[in-house]
Amino acid sequence: MSDDAILFDVTDGLAHLTLNRPARLNAVDPEAIGLWQSLAHEIADRDDILAVLFDANGRAFCAGGDVLAMSALGSGEGRGDASAHSTGEVVRALADRIHDGHRVLRESTKPIVAAVQGPVAGGGLGFMLVADIIVASDHATFASRYSDIALTPDCGVSTLLPEAIGTRRALELTLTSRTLSASEALDWGLVAEVVAPDALDTRAREIADSWLSGATAAFGQTKRLMRSGLTRDFQDALDDEARTIGAAIETPAAQAAIAAFATGRRIDH
Repeated sequence: MSDDAILFDVTDGLAHLTLNRPARLNAVDPEAIGLWQSLAHEIADRDDILAVLFDANGRAFCAGGDVLAMSALGSGEGRGDASAHSTGEVVRALADRIHDGHRVLRESTKPIVAAVQGPVAGGGLGFMLVADIIVASDHATFASRYSDIALTPDCGVSTLLPEAIGTRRALELTLTSRTLSASEALDWGLVAEVVAPDALDTRAREIADSWLSGATAAFGQTKRLMRSGLTRDFQDALDDEARTIGAAIETPAAQAAIAAFATGRRIDH
């Protein structure tokens, strides 16, 4: 297996993105952050990528940012580096790179399913919530931990978490040391499904395959409309919907599905 911080493969239209720092609970360091940003742009730009499966190696899904690794890049103490940036400047620059990757994936027309096998903490919540559908193992847990280390949310958590579970619950999770079980996360709407550990990979792949074998272009445009509709004027969203469905109805996939519907047949994807 490669020792890259993030593994990446594309097969038959499916991009497989895997966090690969299991010894550090998949906390992202500068190498992983650089890969995340560049791979996000590659996924968005490549026409041969139609959907994304996002998972992680090891016992944890993601513990957010590797604070120790980031801090070590700071003041340059002991290195005689007079031009070194402060730790705060370094962390801000790295956060900007993570956020750019998140934005690109969220705005893309590539639907993303995440398979969460274990604990998620801090900024790991933001990485997870970039996905459009989240399937969790019943061994997974979910916590903020920001308050434990006197830090504030990053990795999109301040936007993505309230969007997923509501502001009140997001505040409870980020202002306390509460840890959610997988069943609680399902009840709160943080994840879409909870399955047994040995069924996780299969279930996530089933969802990805359903996108690849179905009305793939329509799925991608649906994702784009839903995501962008949260941050823009209602009339702009309505105009975009009208343009998009006007284009969609002329596609061969839509024409075949409509014809089948009209005759009482069903097209199995």
